[in-house]
Amino acid sequence: MSQPPYPSWQPWQQQPGVPQPWQPWGPQNAPSMLASHADRERAVDVLRAGYGEGRMEQQEFERRVARAYAARTVGELALLVADLPQGPAPHPVAHPVPPAFLPAPRPRVNGKAVASAVCGGLCLLTFGLTGIPAVVLGHAARAEMARTGEEGDALALTGLALGWLSNAAWAVLLILSFVLALVAA
Repeated sequence: MSQPPYPSWQPWQQQPGVPQPWQPWGPQNAPSMLASHADRERAVDVLRAGYGEGRMEQQEFERRVARAYAARTVGELALLVADLPQGPAPHPVAHPVPPAFLPAPRPRVNGKAVASAVCGGLCLLTFGLTGIPAVVLGHAARAEMARTGEEGDALALTGLALGWLSNAAWAVLLILSFVLALVAA
């Protein structure tokens, strides 16, 4: 029988002078801590990823998995996966999508335009008290949208229209009450 292509030491054996990487399933200073079932499953997941990437032969993979399930301490598990990356290695994207073919990002809706529409809608419930804020916010929103390219022009116009109607109704009401007060006197 021929010799395996890897050295005589097994990857899970501790090499003197070689620092061991940090393992996600336990602290570095507690290699004698007893391993849990979850620790063993995490180690087997790392082994599966390494085998799937072609980093070890099937026989070596099976031996390591058997040792992982038989491991009593976190240190034994750390030695089993010490020469493997901690999960699948990222593969670069072969052909990224050119920016010309990506969908254009949608501009956001201006917050003042939304507030203007809300204040305009509340004019009916507040008997026109939110009319002035609706007009002020509507004009401010339209100026901001012209400068930044945000959306929400229809909302700002709705707030402006309802606000101006409310303010006009209040103006007519005040004029009528003033005229009635003059006529009655």
